[in-house]
Amino acid sequence: MTSSLKHVGLDVHQATTVAAVRNDGGRVIARTILPTESGPLLEYFRGMAGTIRVALEEGTQAQWLYDLLTPVVAEVIVCDRRGESVNGSKADRADAEQLSDLLRRGALRPVYHAGSHRATIRELARCYQSLVDDSTRVMLRLKALFRARGIKTPGRTVYRSQQAWLRRLPDAGARFRAETLYAELDLLQRLRPQAKAALLREARRDPAWDLLQTVPYFGPVRVALILATMQTPWRFRTKRQLWAYAGLAVVTRTSAEYQLAGARPVRRPRRPMTRGLNRNHNPALKNLLKGAATAAATRAGPLQAFYQDMLQRGMRPELARVTLARKLAAVILHLWKTGDPYDARLLTVPAS
Repeated sequence: MTSSLKHVGLDVHQATTVAAVRNDGGRVIARTILPTESGPLLEYFRGMAGTIRVALEEGTQAQWLYDLLTPVVAEVIVCDRRGESVNGSKADRADAEQLSDLLRRGALRPVYHAGSHRATIRELARCYQSLVDDSTRVMLRLKALFRARGIKTPGRTVYRSQQAWLRRLPDAGARFRAETLYAELDLLQRLRPQAKAALLREARRDPAWDLLQTVPYFGPVRVALILATMQTPWRFRTKRQLWAYAGLAVVTRTSAEYQLAGARPVRRPRRPMTRGLNRNHNPALKNLLKGAATAAATRAGPLQAFYQDMLQRGMRPELARVTLARKLAAVILHLWKTGDPYDARLLTVPAS
């Protein structure tokens, strides 16, 4: 290969990785199939001359490949292609070639993967959140099992006095299923405190730990999950980028924006039509911010006063809660970047 700028698209699978190399003129100059293993991949890229740019899609191996290839190539871009329309046939080689072409044209939407310094807290947060999700799923299955037989399950009483509840089931099959679910729930409830303790122990080492806890309704668990999910505030240039990442950005649609006034184009006075919040987001961060906003809206304090002021100005309650969540996201980003403690006077500025 000639020593020039090269754009490499990788279509990654569990056993093999298909690579397509395209030069800066747009011509595919090499194709190969490699084992998805560190040794062959490193050998392949180390033997390639010139300035190498690599693109691959977000997936299970994305972080591993990013960390593996970053030291040996000029740039690694992990991209998100969800929502793109697929035309024609799909194949591994075609996918790799398309990635290399999109990389050459600068048409890829990158996903942040540079925060390796917080890898431990990310894994601990995933472990804790998985245990919480699994516990919730088992609890819902237990309630559904009883309700399917006309047995009411108000509150959390069904999770206690297991033998008494088991005796209410009429057939042996349902009792065995309930016993299995109870055993699964007991195990998950023993593991959750261990995962939570490990997460908080790691989060306390972070310099931003004490600072972010000055924000109301962001206790130890929420702050730990914020640290693990956002990783660093500097990945967001402005609060609007954070809103989009958290699923709090308003999607608008407009067309025929301009009209001619004489020979000069001018923008039409009509406002863009809103189409809800963006769907491509991090659901864990959205749940954190919405949970904090919901708690703040129901308890006395400056945040509730901020929420009530929006209601008095005619804003619908659901929109006011979204605005409050956006405000909390903006405050967290500001404090994390500046190192300043929380100041309720920041709430006087609208989050728009």
